[in-house]
Parts: sequence; C-alpha cells; structure tokens
Amino acid sequence: MTQLTLLRPDDWHLHVRDGAHLASVVPFTARQFARAIIMPNLKPPVTTVAAAAAYRERILQAVPAGLSFEPLMTLYLTDATSPKEIHAAKASGFIVGAKLYPSGATTNSDAGVTAIEKIFPVLEAMQEVDLVFQVHGEVTEHSVDVFDREKVFIDRIMSGIVQKFPKLRVVFEHATTREGVQFVKGARAGVGATITPQHLLLNRNAIFQGGIRPHNYCLPVLKREHDRQALVEAATGDDARFFLGTDSAPHARHTKENACGCAGVFSAHAAIELYAEAFEAAGRLDRLQAFASERGPDFYGLPRNTTKITLNRTSWTPPAVYRFGNDELTPFRAGESVAWQLAEEIPS
Repeated sequence: MTQLTLLRPDDWHLHVRDGAHLASVVPFTARQFARAIIMPNLKPPVTTVAAAAAYRERILQAVPAGLSFEPLMTLYLTDATSPKEIHAAKASGFIVGAKLYPSGATTNSDAGVTAIEKIFPVLEAMQEVDLVFQVHGEVTEHSVDVFDREKVFIDRIMSGIVQKFPKLRVVFEHATTREGVQFVKGARAGVGATITPQHLLLNRNAIFQGGIRPHNYCLPVLKREHDRQALVEAATGDDARFFLGTDSAPHARHTKENACGCAGVFSAHAAIELYAEAFEAAGRLDRLQAFASERGPDFYGLPRNTTKITLNRTSWTPPAVYRFGNDELTPFRAGESVAWQLAEEIPS
C-alpha cells in the first residue's frame, strides 16, 4: 500500500504547554487532528473552569489560519477540588474530563492528589454528571520499581475505583504494560485506555542504546518488549476500548539534555505517521482508522469527524530541532527516517 486515507483523527491525550512554547507546537497537532484533549499540568495547574476557558482561548489563538481545530479541555484534580467545580466543568460545554496526577508522578504533578480517598466526593460528582476521569496510573513510592508502578497502581487503586464508582467513565491514560492491557480488557463497560506511538514502537532498550537517550525518556517510562507487544495487539485489534492518545510532551532541548533531564517525548510533528508505521509493522493498517478516528469519539460520546486526511508512503526525515518559542525542541525520530508522510506541508 502506498497511500492511506482516513477519517480525520483526534488526539485524546496532548500537552501543548503555554505562551511562546504553545504557539510553536499547536500547529503540528492542528494540521493532523480535528480535536485534542489538552492536559492541564501547567504551572500553575488548570484547576478551575475559568482557568480552562482562558487556556482554551490561548490555544485557539495559536491555530493557523484556515485550519479547524477544537481543544477539548480538562481540569487538574487536587486534594482541594470541589464537587461544585466538577458541576461547573460539565456545564461549561468545553471541559470533557478531569485528570488524576498522583503527586510526584510526572511533569508538574507536585500539586496532584496525595491520597485517592481525598477525591472520593469529586469522583462521585463526576459519576453523577458523567465527566470522564482521566488517570495517570502509577504509584510514586520510591520502594516500588519504576517499571512496576503501573501494575501496582492497578492492584492498589485502579481496580477499587472502577468497582466503587460503577458508572464513572475512566480512561487509563498512556497504558504501558501487559497488565494494563489485561486490566482494561477485563474491566466493566466505561473503562478505556489511550496508547502512545512511542510505547507501540519502542521498548525500554531505546533509552539506553549507545548511551543514555534522554529524548526517549518519558513517564510512564518505556517498558519491556512483551509489554510493547501487548500494546500493539490491543491497538491493532478489534477492542474498542483502546484508542489514540499521543501524550506528545514538548520540552526545551536543554531541559532534556542535562544531568536531571525531564520526562516527555515530543511526537506531534509526525504523530499519525508514527502510528501508521506501528500498524503497518503489525500488518494491520486496515485497523488504523478505528483506533485513530472512531473509538475515541465513541468513548467520549462525540460525533466522529467527517473530513479526511491522506498519508503517503513517502519517507521523510524530521529535523534535528524545531523552534520552541525562544528555545529548541528535539522531536521524536529526529534525523531518522519516518516511512509515512501526511499529504500536506510539514511545518518548519
């Protein structure tokens, strides 16, 4: 196959930062995706409807002229989030979920939830108004191996939440393990998961090949090969609970390439092309539209897009860096070949 046409996809997990950094990265997503769920872990975090509305306007201002793109907003849950704010979020019409960051789990998560019991009233309100609970599923104790933190979170927290709030819609964001896949497959209706391109294409060896590879370091961290294979099977299979969420997370190059580099892979420049590679390697390009364009809208209760995009099987090479405000940003697969290319101009 040399060309593939799909219903325009959506990104159900995206970071775009703010300010000049935001203006640099939003165009990459808007050229490929019709909608994206915007993660709220700014500094300070997006904890109120008013803050989400203002952030949404800043994103819309960064969308290139002539492109139609809808940011779908989320709230950042803290120990102090109130059920009243959840009701206001639902009434807003532009907030589709609220995100759990266990305190200390990832970038800008210091204000996150310190104990799941503290947000039980909020989860009850989310269940009542049908606002999606989006979960970064890792425990944070230093005694738990970094490669096992997703599994331990499932055992200690996730399983109980799904049972305690039986009508709460839950997305296990950026699932990374075989156990995560098995949990979602065995869960009740209303539980889904997003899967990133890097977790489909790489295992943990990619962090260490020829030395430390900081631009392949993300959280949740890349896992074992059998985990990658389980994710590929889930994404390319027929289970509608697994759908696209890039977790594209831009960071300035100097903040990645230092003695304590931050976590995050920037994939927005080539997101749908990278997914096409993973699906082609699995012999399931025929399932890419379902994963990228159908299952996410269906889970969130939104209409599928009607416009289309086309991918050509034309090799191209992302540059070493992109502009990132006044900084530089190293993209995923920088200086390496990408097998598929969106049939429109790639931004420089």
